Amino acid sequence: MKLTLKKELPLIGIVVAPFIYLAIIWNTLPEKVPTHWNYKGEVDKWGDKYSLITLLFLLPVLTYVLMVVVPKIDPKKKIEQMGGKYYQLKFILVLFMSTLAFIILHISVNQSTSSANLIFIPIGVLFIALGNYFKVIQPNYFIGIKTPWTLESKEVWKLTHIMAGKLWIVGGLLIVLGSLIIDKSIFIYILITIIAVISIVPVVYSYLKFKELRN
Repeated sequence: MKLTLKKELPLIGIVVAPFIYLAIIWNTLPEKVPTHWNYKGEVDKWGDKYSLITLLFLLPVLTYVLMVVVPKIDPKKKIEQMGGKYYQLKFILVLFMSTLAFIILHISVNQSTSSANLIFIPIGVLFIALGNYFKVIQPNYFIGIKTPWTLESKEVWKLTHIMAGKLWIVGGLLIVLGSLIIDKSIFIYILITIIAVISIVPVVYSYLKFKELRN
């Protein structure tokens, strides 16, 4: 999978955008800014504003680098077979991380912890987008529902990802809608439940489907 500057420029622009925004708001940032939130969306760790630079490197930059490297170290070279679909997936993940970076910077400059609710919406959108791409992911060791049973059987991989894709789309829609209409103190438990369901059900399904096909 060859990288071309023309195709990578939009991604590089998305990666760089939060750094530009940080430079713009730098002088208006307080000395102490939130750097971590617990599962309830409450700030539980603070740091100096220089820690935001590290945070940006850990979000869009690291994600972009990993997505560039993964196809090169995939031993089965299955990711390369996704072609343009992999590029679109890379675009979605980098955009998601940059969006999170913007939200964190917005919260930091405005010192509004209630804005942490904004994080739930891109999380839901991400699940919808990933669910849409599950059906085109080829068996590999890096991306997708990687269980002993999906990696053992191409048929189990395919069936599991078709089912999981639909489940993740529904879960993402519920997260987006729930974050808009349900109080944060209640919705956080719904969010945890949704994530648990869409994570565990495909694993159990892959095992059951593997036993069914083997028998």
